[in-house]
Amino acid sequence: MIRNYLALVFTIFFHCFSYSQGTYSPVDSLKQILKFSKIDTIQVNLLNKIADKFKESNPDSTIYYTKKAAVLATKIKYDFGQASADLNFGNADIVLGDYKSAMKNFRKAEKVFHKLLESDDDVTNKLHKNGLAKAYASQGIVYSQESNYFMAVDYYQKALLLYKEINNKPSICKVLNNIGIVYKSQLNYTKALIYFKKGLVAQQEIGEQSAAVTLTNIGVIYAEQGDKTKVLDYFDRAKKIFEKSDNKRGFALLNNYYGDFYLNEKNYLKAETYYQEALKLYDNLQNKFGSSLVLYNLGKLNLELKKLDTALDLANKSLNQANEIGVLDQIYHSEKLLSDLYALKNNQERSFFHYKNYITARDSISNQESAQKILRAEIETEYKSKTALFESEVKRKNQLLFLSIIGAFLLIGLLFVMFNRMQIKKRLTLQKEVAEYEQKALHLQMNPHFVFNCLSSISSFIVQNGTYSALKYLSKFSKLMRLTLEYSKGALIPIDKEVEGLQNYLELEQLRFHNKFIFSVSTTDKVEFNMAIPPLLVQPFVENAILHGMVPKEGDGRIDVLFDVENGQFVCKIQDDGIGLTESNIMKENSVKAHKSMALDITKKRLEIMEATTDQKATIEIKDMKKNSKICGTEVILRLPIQFI
Repeated sequence: MIRNYLALVFTIFFHCFSYSQGTYSPVDSLKQILKFSKIDTIQVNLLNKIADKFKESNPDSTIYYTKKAAVLATKIKYDFGQASADLNFGNADIVLGDYKSAMKNFRKAEKVFHKLLESDDDVTNKLHKNGLAKAYASQGIVYSQESNYFMAVDYYQKALLLYKEINNKPSICKVLNNIGIVYKSQLNYTKALIYFKKGLVAQQEIGEQSAAVTLTNIGVIYAEQGDKTKVLDYFDRAKKIFEKSDNKRGFALLNNYYGDFYLNEKNYLKAETYYQEALKLYDNLQNKFGSSLVLYNLGKLNLELKKLDTALDLANKSLNQANEIGVLDQIYHSEKLLSDLYALKNNQERSFFHYKNYITARDSISNQESAQKILRAEIETEYKSKTALFESEVKRKNQLLFLSIIGAFLLIGLLFVMFNRMQIKKRLTLQKEVAEYEQKALHLQMNPHFVFNCLSSISSFIVQNGTYSALKYLSKFSKLMRLTLEYSKGALIPIDKEVEGLQNYLELEQLRFHNKFIFSVSTTDKVEFNMAIPPLLVQPFVENAILHGMVPKEGDGRIDVLFDVENGQFVCKIQDDGIGLTESNIMKENSVKAHKSMALDITKKRLEIMEATTDQKATIEIKDMKKNSKICGTEVILRLPIQFI
């Protein structure tokens, strides 16, 4: 308790001292206070604050001061100081690219802050909540770097809630910015801009220097959208702030983005200038992740300039640094660049060697994602098992108590057990039916005819020397297979994964039928990122739209898939301007009718199961679309319960 009060006194004292020492930098002010401090807890807090000041510019200094803080905190058994040191160790690990170690340190800090919150008082409550929020937000950063976007948003939201409780405006700004980054990574630019601009307004209100990072991210989104004027406007505004701040890592990233912009504009001289400046900053920070990325970009630039030897040297350096820190995504890109460069130099042996490594890295990324999902499933299963065991023990004790009081309660207990077993049996039966029908749906999607046609198309592209088209087709086919198999066993999948799978499938069919149709797959603003639907539910209707609407039609056509929320229900509309439902039914052979009937029957059964498990309506409607009393296509409308994942 005394230590917590001292920590609070230190915080107030530090602010007063720093204002009175106008000629000192923040680090110098902290060091001056440290010289006069005789209380151990205050010394720990000072050392942690000094370490935190170096986290963006000098990870070695962060580690040095954090170690001193951790040793002293352990010696005096100061939990708050130890947890703060764990946060600093984790921040240094992020800069150095060691995400595994960073996550370990952040989880240690989270555990300690939780413990402190259980036993703290009103004075230290705000301090401990702030520490716990930092632990959450830091884990969100690691999950984001590892492309685990669902977990990243989850932890950012936890942090945001705590920061709002204690009115920590600078940290609220940072978390809003980080959520925007997650949406940007998912290519959801509309939501990303919303969070970035919210964060920017808040940052400008309090004069926060991290506004430079937000300005950079907004500029990147406009670059993706092709708005060149806004790109440079936001980048230049960010540059002015970075030049006055100590955020070297953010400034390095901005220079890298400048390089990307000018590379796309074919202004190779400016692009190289900015890339070299970014590389210099990353090297000074000892940030191998950033250095590897910039070296890769310089390699691509020299490839465009036909300087193959220089490009090879840069690509090899990028690969070496990526291998040192084990960043699979950068290894994946660097191996692909090396394979392309050696192919251009007619060194087929080295090209094939790096291409194999590229495939290995790609598969490793896929396996890593699968392993993470399996681990989460195992943790969830273990948690449920322990919870069930605990509940069973409580139930047993309660029954013994009731039996000791009055014998009549035995009958009540037996009736309760019988009812409970009936409910479990009913639930198990329902789960079995769900599994059976979802497996049948998987078989319907992955029918041999579709796979055979895809492979035939790939073979045709290769025979016609269309290597690029073949690789593009094969990549989309592989991705579709992986997505379909990956999500076929789950009860629900995120809506963005369903959109991604449908886009891949439609692009394959578009190539297969020689662009006979165009398509769109979209969601409205009412659809939240964590909404979900059962897997493999929409694709059979899209397939029908192609085979029975587009293929028999003379001329080109269009297919539109829209996800929306209407009247408290999740709605999916599949529309095509093909020959229409009535004419399609007349033209179908008996075998095709049987297939269609099977798909429709399975879908109806799945909707019945969904209604039973959610107690909400789930319906399907298939009809002809008409214009001026003439049939102009087919529309399928699925109305489902809103579910989240």
